[in-house]
Amino acid sequence: MKIKNAFLSLMILGLSLSCTNDDDGGEAPLGAYENGILVSNEGPFSNGSGTVTFISADLSVVDPAIYKNTNGEDLGNVVQSIGFAEDEAFVIANVSNKINVVNRYTFEKIASIEEGLNNPRYFVAVNGKGYVTNWGDTADETDDFVAIINLQNYTVEGSISVALGPEAILAHNNTVYVAHQGAWGQNNKVSVINTDSNEVVKSITVGDVPNSMQLDASGNLWVLASGKPSYTNDETAGVLSKINTTTNEVDSNYEFNTTEHPGLLQMEGSTLYYYMGGSVYHQNVSATSLSKEVVLSEVGFYTMAVSEGRLYGTDAGDYASNGTLTVYDLSTKLAVETLDVGIIPGGVYFN
Repeated sequence: MKIKNAFLSLMILGLSLSCTNDDDGGEAPLGAYENGILVSNEGPFSNGSGTVTFISADLSVVDPAIYKNTNGEDLGNVVQSIGFAEDEAFVIANVSNKINVVNRYTFEKIASIEEGLNNPRYFVAVNGKGYVTNWGDTADETDDFVAIINLQNYTVEGSISVALGPEAILAHNNTVYVAHQGAWGQNNKVSVINTDSNEVVKSITVGDVPNSMQLDASGNLWVLASGKPSYTNDETAGVLSKINTTTNEVDSNYEFNTTEHPGLLQMEGSTLYYYMGGSVYHQNVSATSLSKEVVLSEVGFYTMAVSEGRLYGTDAGDYASNGTLTVYDLSTKLAVETLDVGIIPGGVYFN
């Protein structure tokens, strides 16, 4: 009897310690790829598959192909971007016309969306739906659209016809903003979509070839346009536009010189960052003119992202072999680490 009671006491003590450890240790991790950086790699254009690289937050672990390692299959040709809806990630393969839906923390496949897409580009979730920009047939300037994704059954349940070359997409409250870069041509519009009616309610004219957008803490939409390049024989200046999202009117335009073509707009706090001509510049949202203050010089980025005082810039190298991701400390302006990633690293995301 004493042995039985002692055994029971030990079991109770063990359960008590287990519960205490759970309480003290917090929640269990959501998956192997929680708390780190995801890099989408386009992969070779004509054949093969793109990949997604995971890098731990402390930069000590690099897993080069987490989707294939987890699911035993390829993502598809030209991994254009990754979008998120709560615990899910939507990985867009542009040439394959496919979106693979995965758990963003384990990267286990949930579904594939392959119908109702045509040259898909970027994804955003808002008002219980997913919205994906599509170029359509690049030989047809009238068939561009935004696909509406049902987030319960992962199907395209509708589409919204839009102007040529929808690219970057961003949500604010129940409104979706789409920057029309112009596909293989050029455009200068931002479409405003009401997600209650799924209709374009306004088209805002900005600079030529709008390539990236950010929202500030006051709800202003900042749109960076690179301008038409010189090879068009109609070169135009880059423009940074500030749009009031209450009125959906342009409050201010900040013009660059004709030969200056900025891109890759990022934001942290009240500071905007952009890349131009081998340098990164920053600008406070309260500034009344372009400051053109250099943060980093003599760099060559394919894409970049800013988070928690660090800048993450990718280099596509020769576009045929693995590229790199370099992490910079923005306070010291020094490189912290350079890591190998996949072929043509085109997106940096924080998990």
